[in-house]
Amino acid sequence: MREFIVEADGGSRGNPGPAGYGSVVIDATTGETLREVAQYIGVATNNVAEYKGLVAGLKAAHELDPAASVHVRMDSKLVVEQMSGRWKIKHPDMKPLAAEAARIYPSSQVTYEWIPREKNKHADRLANEAMDAGKRGERWSASDSTAELDAGASRAGADVRSDPPGDAAAGAAKAWAALAERRESDPLALADAGADVRAAENVAAQAPSVGWAAPADLGAPATFVLLRHGETALTPQKRFSGSGGTDPSLSDVGRGQAERAAAAFAARGTIQAIVSSPLKRCQETAQAVAARLGLDVRIEDGLRETDFGAWEGLTFGEVRERRPDELNAWLASPDAAPPGGESFAAVAQRVSAARERLVAEYAGRTVLLVTHVTPIKTLVRLALGAPPESLFRMELSAASVSAVAYYGDGNASVRLLNDTSHLR
Repeated sequence: MREFIVEADGGSRGNPGPAGYGSVVIDATTGETLREVAQYIGVATNNVAEYKGLVAGLKAAHELDPAASVHVRMDSKLVVEQMSGRWKIKHPDMKPLAAEAARIYPSSQVTYEWIPREKNKHADRLANEAMDAGKRGERWSASDSTAELDAGASRAGADVRSDPPGDAAAGAAKAWAALAERRESDPLALADAGADVRAAENVAAQAPSVGWAAPADLGAPATFVLLRHGETALTPQKRFSGSGGTDPSLSDVGRGQAERAAAAFAARGTIQAIVSSPLKRCQETAQAVAARLGLDVRIEDGLRETDFGAWEGLTFGEVRERRPDELNAWLASPDAAPPGGESFAAVAQRVSAARERLVAEYAGRTVLLVTHVTPIKTLVRLALGAPPESLFRMELSAASVSAVAYYGDGNASVRLLNDTSHLR
């Protein structure tokens, strides 16, 4: 029986936004790339794009050999866990895609493995090529793709960086050998790949004699320092306080928290701009910091808190007692909303749109975003690629600080979560 590896990925520039997927079928024995597929799919979410990438990869493998055993490798924890049967599939957009993927091969022939994003570069590059083609109004073409070579060069660079400087040349030599073995049937492609590996050799030659070789320079990220507003009178009572009802001011405790946060940011001296939710408690917190730093406060409506509709001002226990069916539906699905309020899916859409605007405007700068529990958790969740239910598994104290960095290649890095050391 033949054995295939299917690596698949999908991406959305906006989540939801312009989206595409990429998949590659690899011979598990030889490591040879057997088939590449990629497609721009219009506006969709990351999860939909990832599932479509899985479906396309499995179909490509099935066309090669319907009797093969297939090992799927993806960096989407959601897709891997759901297709493995360990997580329930709740979202209506996911169910038909998961069912379609499950029908392609018998379950006994398919296994799933989660891998980190840096080990899924080939499929990731295919997805990005498809999105780039869609942006130009074109279709992705396998004949024009450089995804395999780009991924190979990236792996070569990783080999160089993973070795101490004294062994870097050996790492580059190993990269040469690996590329030569994969591309021996295509001398032109090998020549192109060789240019990239020579760049890796240059890194080795220039590596300092002490320490480790530095990673490739992606440029300074846009760093969002996420400050939750200080306490209001409703905060200690843990009442739903969103954007659809009351707009409370900071309490005396909250004003003290804002001042301590301001002092901490002034001491660090890294904040270059301040952006705030339009709600009063955030503006008051932001103004306390701005006064210390001598900066203006920009208002971004996308950073406002969830509208909790009919639940505004109630505690969780009160909602459970008075509106149990509504609460259970809300806990079960990100698409469910409190009566007259917003769903977490809707919040994620506007927060994502705000994030894209701010990342584009503040590339390479460190910006303080003064906002609320749900927007902060949403930014962290999206950066991690975590499922919507992760929102219920994060703790965010009043006036706590979190941080996410956004790089030029589209990747994000969570650097801090719920730090309250400045309040002690």
